[in-house]
Amino acid sequence: MCAIAGIWSTSGDPLHPMLRSMAATMVHRGPDDEGVWVDAGRGLGLCHRRLSIVDLSPAGHQPMHSVCGRWVIAFNGEIYNHAELRAELEAEDGAGTLWRGHSDTETLLAAFARWGFEQTLRRCVGMFAIALWDRRERVLRLARDRLGEKPLYFGRHAGGVVFASELKAFAALPDWQPEIDRQAVALFMRYAYVPAPWSIYRDIRKLEPGTTVTFDAADAAPRLDCYWEPMQAFCAAREHPFIGSLGDAADALEGLLDRSVRMQSVADVPLGAFLSGGIDSSTVVALMQKHAAEPVRTFSIGFDEKGFDEAHHAAAVARHLGTLHTEHYVSADEALAVVPLLPSLYDEPFGDPSQIPTYLVSKLARSQVTVSLSGDGGDELFGGYSRYFIANALWRRLERLPRPLRTGAAMMIRSLKPATLSRLIRPLAPLLPSAHRYANPGDKLHKLAEVLALTEPRAVYDRLMRFWEWDVCPGVAPPAALAADSGWARFGMMDAMMYADTVAYLPDDILVKVDRASMAVGLESRVPLLDHRVVEFAWSLPDSARTGDGLGKRVLREVLSRHVPTALTDRPKMGFGIPLAEWLRGPLRNWADDLLDPSRLHADGFLDPDLVLGRWREHLAGTRDWQYSIWNALMFQAWRDRWHG
Repeated sequence: MCAIAGIWSTSGDPLHPMLRSMAATMVHRGPDDEGVWVDAGRGLGLCHRRLSIVDLSPAGHQPMHSVCGRWVIAFNGEIYNHAELRAELEAEDGAGTLWRGHSDTETLLAAFARWGFEQTLRRCVGMFAIALWDRRERVLRLARDRLGEKPLYFGRHAGGVVFASELKAFAALPDWQPEIDRQAVALFMRYAYVPAPWSIYRDIRKLEPGTTVTFDAADAAPRLDCYWEPMQAFCAAREHPFIGSLGDAADALEGLLDRSVRMQSVADVPLGAFLSGGIDSSTVVALMQKHAAEPVRTFSIGFDEKGFDEAHHAAAVARHLGTLHTEHYVSADEALAVVPLLPSLYDEPFGDPSQIPTYLVSKLARSQVTVSLSGDGGDELFGGYSRYFIANALWRRLERLPRPLRTGAAMMIRSLKPATLSRLIRPLAPLLPSAHRYANPGDKLHKLAEVLALTEPRAVYDRLMRFWEWDVCPGVAPPAALAADSGWARFGMMDAMMYADTVAYLPDDILVKVDRASMAVGLESRVPLLDHRVVEFAWSLPDSARTGDGLGKRVLREVLSRHVPTALTDRPKMGFGIPLAEWLRGPLRNWADDLLDPSRLHADGFLDPDLVLGRWREHLAGTRDWQYSIWNALMFQAWRDRWHG
C-alpha cells in the first residue's frame, strides 16, 4: 500500500524537486520509504511513497524497473494472486525467470513484459492504482482496479500530464492555480461526494474503476479503455443466473469468500480486522479466524449516545469467535476533535459523516496492526440497505394511486409549514405504533409530499439518495449522465438500485471514506467482499437469495449462521453513525455559524445563501432535520477554507 504520483512535462524544468514535493504531501500513505525516478530525456518522472506490506526488503523499492529495462512502474495496492501469476510466468519461461525479491510489484512488471498491459490487468485479483512507463515506445499508461478501491487522479498542468493518488499532491506543483468545477460542487452538494470521472477541479479527473488511460505524448489527448466493464459483467451474470437451492448458493459463496479472505490475509506485517458485529464484518472475521493459527486481532469503537453504539454487538461476536478484541468508547470531545482534520484528510469535499468514526477505528487498529480487513461491499452486492426495500415499496404503492390524487395531496401538504402540520397531527400520535411516532411529524409529511409527486422508479431512488436540488448551486445545469443512471433502462428496480450503488456510491463514497481514513494513519484496508469473482457471483444470484425475504443479504446471512449464532447478528442495520443533528445544534454550532456566515456565502457565490441559511435556521429551530444537507454545505465551506482560503 502506497502513494504514487508523476509528471510528464514539456517545460524542461527539473522534475526531481517537484516529484519529491508531491511525494512529501502523501507521506502518511507511505511512511516507510520514498523513491523518485526521472527519464530526463523524455521529461517523465515517477515518485512513490511506500507502506511496506509484502517484501519489506529493499527489493520492494519503487519506482521499479523490469529486468529487461524497458518498463518502469509506480504501483499502489496489492495483487492478491501474484504468487499464482508468478508460478504461471515461471512455467512459461522455465529456468529463465530471475527474481530479485518476492514483491507483487516485481511480478506485475514481469507479467506486463510477458502478457501485455490489459491482459495482465484482466488476470490480476486485487486493488491497485498503477503507472507504467514504456521507455522504448515512450508511452505512459495508468490503471485502476475494477471496483475502485484505490484512487487515482490525472489531468493537465502547464501543458503536460500530472497524476497522483491524492489531490493534495498537485498543490506541491509550481504555479498550481486550479479552477473549482462548479458542476462538481453541485454534484457534491447533491450526493455528498464528487462522482467519478469528476473531481472538484476542472482540469483534473478521477480515473474510473476498471479503466486504463494511455498517453502517447505529454501533450497528447488521453485514450481511455475499459478492461472490466461493470455493465457487461452485470448483464452477463444476470443472463446466466445461479441455479440451485439457497444452501447451494451459500456453499458457493462461502467457497469464494473463503478463498478471498485467505488471499487477503497474506502480509509480512501484523494484520487484523474491523468488527462492527454486523453481518458483513462478522462474516469476514469468522472466515479469517477459521484459518488463523492464533486469535485474529479485531477492532471496534463505541459511543455512549443511545442509538449510535454497536460496540457491545461486536464484543459478543468477538467472544464467540475467540478473537483478540480491542474496543474503544469515543467521547464526544474526541470525535469532535476530528472535525478540523477532515478537509485535509479528504482533500476534496466529502460529506459522509461516518468519516469521523471510520478515522477513529482506523487509528485504533493502527496502534496494533498495519493491515486491516473490512466488510465493506456487502450492502451493495447483497441488498443490505433499507432504502432498497423502502424505495421499492413506495413505488409499488404510488403506482396504484392516480397521479392527480398524488399531486393534489403533495400540494396540500406543502401548503402548510412543518410546524403547523406537527401541531395538527400530534393529538393522533397515541393511536400510532411507537415506531411511527416522530418528534417532528410535519417534517416527515413534507418528505412524503416530495415522494408523492414523483413519476418514475428512478426518481424515487434518487430522492432517497440526494440531499439538495441542483438550484443550491446557482447557474449550474445537471450533467448529461452519471454512471449510476445506466442500469435503469435495463433492469428491474431492485437490480437497478444495487447496480447504481455498486458503480457510484460504493467507489466514490464508501471506498473513498475508508481509503482516506485508513491511509491517514498509515493503515492498509483490504475488502475481501470486493474480489471481482465474489461480485460477479453475487450479481448472478436470484432475488430470492439476496433480497427475497425482505431483509436483504439472505445468502450472506446463511453463510454467517454456520459460524456465528443468528441471535448475535440478527438485528436491524444501524450504520456507522454519529449524533450529528445534536452536535450541529450544540458543540458545533459556533463553527458552523462561522462557515455559513451570510457575507461569506454571498461573496463566494458557489452556494445559494437563501437556500442554505433557510435550512440551517430550520434545523436549529428543530422544525426540520437537515443534518446531512447542512453537513455537505459545511464540508464544502471547510474544504474551501483549507485549500483556497
